[in-house]
Amino acid sequence: MARGGQGLVRVACVVRAGAAPLWWLGLPAAGIGVLVPGMTGRRIGVLAGAALFLLAAVVVALRHRGRYTALARGAARAGKHDVLQDRAVTVRNWRRGHRWWLLLAFLAALGSAFAVPAAGGMLLAGAGGGLWLKAAWLGRRERADRTLLWVRVDRLVRGGRPAGRAVRAYRGTGISAGDAAPGGSRRRAAELV
Repeated sequence: MARGGQGLVRVACVVRAGAAPLWWLGLPAAGIGVLVPGMTGRRIGVLAGAALFLLAAVVVALRHRGRYTALARGAARAGKHDVLQDRAVTVRNWRRGHRWWLLLAFLAALGSAFAVPAAGGMLLAGAGGGLWLKAAWLGRRERADRTLLWVRVDRLVRGGRPAGRAVRAYRGTGISAGDAAPGGSRRRAAELV
């Protein structure tokens, strides 16, 4: 980085990066799991899966909210020479750093269908939904504060954990910085003009 600048990655983009893989791996795992009668039977498996889906979504969405809030409250202004990482690079780094965990989670969800049909897949999908909810919450906070939240790239473990122990502070920029909208989604063409 030139003149002491640091690489920064959007907090909401990191959170949102795991949502789609978990959701899209969970749905087929649940669908395939319904085809297996399992030890508990399909009806109990689907009901248990629905409960796990809701529980996972709520737990993931609410987890570490206090830490995110505290880090956001103490966010310093990003420096002139800091380099803002693109959303696509953030997503690619997260998925590359977690690909084996995603594969293991998918295989575990498929394997659990022999005991409780569809429940493992619905749990995975619920975790993905919870990440989307957390990213949306971060987006509302960014809009309300008129500040996008960033974290140093070197503080992330395998491209993830923007509220982990290694993260000591966030940086803030104006609402139009970077190529992602508040909440980590792609900016619409009208927002870029």
